[in-house]
Amino acid sequence: MASPGFNNPVFQPQGQYGTSLQPPAQQPGAFPRQGAGQQAYPGYVDPSQQARMEGAYASPSADSVDTGRMTIEDTVIKTVLLFAAMLVTAVVGWVWTLGGALSPSMATQAPNLAPWIIGALGGFVLAMVNIFKKKPSVPLIFGYALFEGLFVGGISAYFEFIFPGVVFQATLATVAVIAVTLALFANGKIRASKRATKIFMIAMIGYLVFSLLNVILMWTGVADNAFGLRSMEVMGIPLGAIIGVLVVIMAAYSLVLDFDQIQQGVRNGAPRKYAWQGAFGIMVTVVWLYVEILRILAIFQSSD
Repeated sequence: MASPGFNNPVFQPQGQYGTSLQPPAQQPGAFPRQGAGQQAYPGYVDPSQQARMEGAYASPSADSVDTGRMTIEDTVIKTVLLFAAMLVTAVVGWVWTLGGALSPSMATQAPNLAPWIIGALGGFVLAMVNIFKKKPSVPLIFGYALFEGLFVGGISAYFEFIFPGVVFQATLATVAVIAVTLALFANGKIRASKRATKIFMIAMIGYLVFSLLNVILMWTGVADNAFGLRSMEVMGIPLGAIIGVLVVIMAAYSLVLDFDQIQQGVRNGAPRKYAWQGAFGIMVTVVWLYVEILRILAIFQSSD
């Protein structure tokens, strides 16, 4: 907006090169026109420049589309889209597992393990591809979400068929862990560190070795319990429950790593497409967390 004093009659043309200016004390608040060859009065603002500044302040903030850079908001949207895609195939996996029944009580036969197996194998392959791929691929990430939906829906239906109510409990517990972890991270209470990450990686390798050994023992019949070595008890507590609690802590720290990587990507101005990579990392961790909590609750129910 131009100053009210801009058109004050004290500014009179004097010759072809400019204007004369009466002393400011005689005309307070008056600003001179800037003529050719004359410097503007101190404090003078070009009205066209002022209009551009006001328009810039009034315009909405630039988003990821305008900047071409990764943002927190864009990453959240992409995460929601991936979970929505996973939910669709999770319903398919649930119904397929129960033989077309929506409720375990309506199933007329034993649960079908095909969705669980297909989803687990497909999800594992695509997870490895996406993890080691240098640049994120949206079709591959969505493919992972769809396979994970089959896996999550299948395994949830199977456990619900055997242990009624366990899926609802696992879902609530998963949401609670995610909410607490996000709140602590947002408030700066927990942060990723090199030492903690190194411990996390060592624990992950140990857990993978234990899981592989447990599967082999179950397949060979050496451990014929429902959960293999996890069904063993230590001072009356199932080994799977003890290990499960530690794994849930590991999964929560994995979420911290995901949040930290997204934060660093936004801070460093990473290209917008890397928001898909951040969303993919969150989905991998959340699925892992949910399955571990589901297994812990099932182990407790089976030991009753």
